[in-house]
Amino acid sequence: MSSERRKPYPFDQIEPKWQAIWDERCAFHAPNPGETNFDPAKPKFYILDMFPYPSGAGLHVGHPEGYTATDIIARYKRMRGFSVLHPMGWDAFGLPAEQYAIKSGQHPAITTRENVAKFKAQLKRIGFSYDWQREINTTDPAYYKWTQWIFLQLYNSWFNPKTNKAEPISTYRGKNPDGVRLAYVADVPVNWCPELGTVLANEEVVDGKSEIGGFPVVRRPMRQWMLRITAYAERLLNELEGLDWPEGIKLLQRNWIGRSEGAEVDFTVAQVSNLRTEENGNLESCPTIHVFTTRPDTLYGATYMVLAPEHSLVDLIVTEEQWPAVREYRERTARKSELERTDLAKEKTGIFTGACAINPVNQERIPIWIADYVLLGYGTGAIMAVPAHDERDLEFARKFDLPIREVVQPPGGEDPIGFIGDGIAINSPIIEGLSSAEAKKKITSWLDERGLGRSTINYKLRDWLFSRQRYWGEPFPVVWEDGKHRALDESELPVVPPPLDDYKPTGTGEPPLAKAKDWIRYSEKATREANVMPQWAGSCWYYLRFCDPQNDERFVSEEAEKYWMGGANDEARMTNDEGMTKREPPGNSSFVIRHSSFKSAPGGVDLYVGGTEHAVLHLLYARFWHKALFDLGHLSKPEPFQRLVNQGIILGEDNQKMSKSRGNIVNPDDVIEQYGADAFRCYEMFMGPLEQMKPWSMRGVEGVARFLARVWRLFMNENQAGEWQLSAAIRDVDPDKAQQKIVHATIKKVTEDIESLSFNTAISQMMIFVNAFTNAEIIPLSAMRTFLVLLNPFAPHLASELWEKLGPKFSDARRDITEQSWPSYDERLLVENEVEIVVQVNGKVRDRMRLSIHATEAELKAAALASPRIKALIAGKTVRNVIVIPQKLVNVVV
Repeated sequence: MSSERRKPYPFDQIEPKWQAIWDERCAFHAPNPGETNFDPAKPKFYILDMFPYPSGAGLHVGHPEGYTATDIIARYKRMRGFSVLHPMGWDAFGLPAEQYAIKSGQHPAITTRENVAKFKAQLKRIGFSYDWQREINTTDPAYYKWTQWIFLQLYNSWFNPKTNKAEPISTYRGKNPDGVRLAYVADVPVNWCPELGTVLANEEVVDGKSEIGGFPVVRRPMRQWMLRITAYAERLLNELEGLDWPEGIKLLQRNWIGRSEGAEVDFTVAQVSNLRTEENGNLESCPTIHVFTTRPDTLYGATYMVLAPEHSLVDLIVTEEQWPAVREYRERTARKSELERTDLAKEKTGIFTGACAINPVNQERIPIWIADYVLLGYGTGAIMAVPAHDERDLEFARKFDLPIREVVQPPGGEDPIGFIGDGIAINSPIIEGLSSAEAKKKITSWLDERGLGRSTINYKLRDWLFSRQRYWGEPFPVVWEDGKHRALDESELPVVPPPLDDYKPTGTGEPPLAKAKDWIRYSEKATREANVMPQWAGSCWYYLRFCDPQNDERFVSEEAEKYWMGGANDEARMTNDEGMTKREPPGNSSFVIRHSSFKSAPGGVDLYVGGTEHAVLHLLYARFWHKALFDLGHLSKPEPFQRLVNQGIILGEDNQKMSKSRGNIVNPDDVIEQYGADAFRCYEMFMGPLEQMKPWSMRGVEGVARFLARVWRLFMNENQAGEWQLSAAIRDVDPDKAQQKIVHATIKKVTEDIESLSFNTAISQMMIFVNAFTNAEIIPLSAMRTFLVLLNPFAPHLASELWEKLGPKFSDARRDITEQSWPSYDERLLVENEVEIVVQVNGKVRDRMRLSIHATEAELKAAALASPRIKALIAGKTVRNVIVIPQKLVNVVV
């Protein structure tokens, strides 16, 4: 009893009680088609959090922000009659567990299992209504069996440009199917970290060092598995339009894909001494450098060329005199990240190869340089440099004293040097005097007619480097025999990595799996692929597995996929002009289809919530896999996520990003211990708009906790023994007019705010409700029940407990609060039919009255003069005038 008295209400007893009840009842399980209790008439709502990587540090208060928002919506949608899929799982492969294994010798699976248990306990303590029967883990062989299966679908497919979709490789009629597969092998320059012993993605390299550990990273060519995502570039770009995503996120995707129209131009390399002599005694033909440019109208201004240092032609064209300098420069470049190389602010560097190329429009010999600001992964890895009309080229030309030739005259007499816009072609015989747009068309046609170039579309997007030299990842279902790769049969899945005594990198570039000699040896002639897939693999399709996580026969059943992703019941869902989702009423033409919820919408997941750190790659990769599976007939919708919302970052109390080094991390366990899970949930939402960045404040938590304590005391009071009992003020009576109005105003506000994700203002309205009823002598039961239903998505433990407390006194066969329907409001009760009238005497406020908004001036005057307070003030005095301002005030002048 003493512990209860120390707390404003016994949340420490209430919250574990209801969490246990929900677990025991499987209260939030969403049955699949064919399961007991599945109701095909119910519309579906699939709401998904970006599932977390379970680190050893556990959660801090920033992590559950999005989870709390989705939980509120999930609970709300269930009460609105939806079948709600709200799952949680673990993106559990990753370097941290492997690094811990290297240091401690403990298998990464053990570390991962411990971390998952910690995360799950923390999430359960917050009271999230996840369907835990659907829990998945990307490191579970039963899960990654299907990740490997999806890889095989990509391996055994190609993108047919004629049909604009993926097809089985058996439909390819060319001679080299390996050259068109969606999954293929290539030698590519990669970010190699010798200390970690693995290849890193660009986003895993910061200032030339690994994001994890801060170890040096160098660029080196390696044989890698690649996924041909570039085949889908146009579809990935165009099909963004049908998605309800923030425009900023769409822009990031468009910029990453980087579509640009231009021309590919052929520059022939002039004769160089190290070309070989062919059998007939002639020198082999000089190589051609293909250059993509969006400004073919500036070809006459190309005074030099630049190749990426890694370009395959460099070895062929470099002269003997320049070779030592070129070799040293390439070694230095290999130690730089792409971000460092493309930094516009850095000083330009480069080396002349000793070779020259022929400009196809004027036959001029121009020098060929290598420079680190040109990347092999963008365009063709070669540029024609037009220093007069490109800032970067101009800086390079001035530093190395290279020619600068003006070929575009800007409008208005502006200096041509450094001008990068459109103008009039000058010093360009074929296109002299033409506008930039006309010049581009004419010069491209001229090149095309002579076989010197062609119109083309280029993408910044590169194929997806899909190999990692790690242990803790999904092994590839591939073997090598006689230097060729082949896929394993589906019956051999999953391919499980063998246990190792030593997880350290080999130091040779070979992956750790190469140490498992017996495992690597597949047969007398064949060996297994030793690389593993990146962490991205498991997160590319997890939302599909959530639909049917126990299925051993298929990655997801057709029935479950069509129901949860295909929107089988969308026709029954409508939205009125105020955004309230309802069943379609017959003949009501004021209702409109909700764009994000219907068959016409391409995405399957109705709402996807997560951080902006995944705004590009995760979303892009998931869309790519999804489209390929859709093309191959495995899925019913072309996009994975229809609506996307990004929650803002929660900063520390010092307004800095939370981190161990700053010492400003707040553990949700500590907050819950002191104030309860409901206070934690409500404060996370009360801080401000979901999408905004905002600082944590323990004083703010205290304020929300006081609000929940007032809710408790509205229903409960303590008897003389210090025991909580239901308040005698709560009675089964009809609310009066004012109470009806506040009830319906709260229903309307909370409903609309949940729909628009404005959770902070919904909580504010509930605070207004509590204040309105706090001092009421009689509290209507119906009003309190309605309020608890509205509060339930935000503070489910408290609402469930108070709902249960009402049962014994008012036993009218009400079921659990989770089974209640969401209340509706009556607009007629919200109409203002009374207004407050200020009554003044000689300009000073002396009284206030509530009167009908339709009261006439005569009625207002009479009411003011009849007021007992005004009567006492003007007694014995002469009323000289009464000034009336309708619906505002009455001023009595004496």
